[in-house]
Amino acid sequence: MNAGKNTLLLVLLIILSSSVTFAQKKTKTQLQREKQENLEKIKEVEKILSETAAKKKNSLGELSALNQRIVEQEKLITSIKSEISLLNAEIGENNDIIQALEVDLAKLKKEYTAMLFAAQKANNSTTRLTFLFSSKSFDQLMMRLRYMEQYGETRKLQADQIVKVQDELSGQVRVIVGQREEKNKLLSDQLEENDNLSNLKKQQSSLVKSLEKEEKKLKRDLDETKKALAILDKKINDLIKEEMEREAKALAATSTKKSVLSTSFEENKNKLPWPVGSGFVSQKFGRQNHPVLKGIVLQNDGVNIQTKENEKVKAVFEGEVRKVAFIPTFGSTVIIKHGEYFSVYTGLKEVFVKTGQKVTTSQEIGTVISNNDGISELRFRIHKNTEALDPQAWLGNM
Repeated sequence: MNAGKNTLLLVLLIILSSSVTFAQKKTKTQLQREKQENLEKIKEVEKILSETAAKKKNSLGELSALNQRIVEQEKLITSIKSEISLLNAEIGENNDIIQALEVDLAKLKKEYTAMLFAAQKANNSTTRLTFLFSSKSFDQLMMRLRYMEQYGETRKLQADQIVKVQDELSGQVRVIVGQREEKNKLLSDQLEENDNLSNLKKQQSSLVKSLEKEEKKLKRDLDETKKALAILDKKINDLIKEEMEREAKALAATSTKKSVLSTSFEENKNKLPWPVGSGFVSQKFGRQNHPVLKGIVLQNDGVNIQTKENEKVKAVFEGEVRKVAFIPTFGSTVIIKHGEYFSVYTGLKEVFVKTGQKVTTSQEIGTVISNNDGISELRFRIHKNTEALDPQAWLGNM
C-alpha cells in the first residue's frame, strides 16, 4: 500500500513542478499558435515578394521582402525548436513517472507474493482452526476472525492496486510513444526549414551582389527620394505650424486646455491599428545604413511599410483630414489631425477623403501606390506638433 501512495505523491510532485515550469515558459498551445502565425506571415511575405519580383528582378523592394522572408523563416525555426524543447521536457518527466511506476509495481508484486505465501499457510484448515481455538477469550477469538477477514480484503486491495499501477504504466508508455513520434516529426520539419533558410540566404547574397552592380542607378533613385522627402517635410512642417498657430489663438480665446482628442490619442499608444492590413516594416524610424550602398546612412522620420498591390490604407485614429497633397515620386499624401498629433500617409494612388473631412478609426482613406519596380510601399509618420515620433511605438501588433 505504501508503494501506491509513493506513486501518487511522485506523480503530484511532477505535475506541480511542470505547472511551475509552464508558468515560466510558453505552453504547447501557445507555441503551436505562434508557429501557425509564422506560417501565415510567411505566406503573406511570399506574396509581396512574388509581386515585387514579377515586376522587376533585382530591386531594393525584392531585397526588403527577401530580408523579411528570412526573418520570418528564422522565427519559424525558433518556434519549432521551442516545441522540441518542450517535448523533451515532457518526455523526461514522463520517463521519471514510468520509472517510479515500475519501481512501485515491483514492490507491490513482491508484497503480494509474500501475502500469497502467508495466505496459503493460513488457508490450511488445521492451521486456521488452531489459530482460532487457541484464543484465550471470546474477545480474542472475535479479533482473530476480524483479522483474517481484513487480511483477505488487504490481499484483494493489493491485487487491485497492482492492476491500477499496470494500467497507469501502460498509459504513460503510450503517451511517451506519441510524444516521441511528434518530436521526430518536428525534427524532420526543422531540418527542412533549415534547408529553406540556407537557400533564402543564398538568394539574398546573390541579390545583394546584383544590386551592388547597379550602384549608379541606386544613387540616382536615392537622390530623387531625398528631393521628394524634402518636399514632403516642407508640406508637413508648414501645415503643422499653421495648425499650431490656429490652435494657439483658439486656446488664448477660450482658455481651453489640451484637447480630449489629444488625450485619447495618447491613451492608445502601442494600441493603434496598423494603417494597412498586411505587410512588414521595410525601413524603420531613425538613422540606418543603406541596405546596399556602403557608407550611406538613411534618415527616416517615420516607417516604410511594404505591402501587397492595391492594399487599402486606413486611418489609425479618429480625426480630421487637414491636407491632401501630391508629392512627386511618392504619389498622394494625406495628413490627419488628432488634436496635438498628426498621422501622415504617403504613397497613395487613390484618395477617398478630402480636406476638412472627419474620419473614424480604421476608415479607408485610399489605396497604396506601386512604383515602376513593383514595390507597393506606404510611408507612415506620426508627429506630436513638429516632433516626429517612432510609429512602431504607437502601433499595436499587426
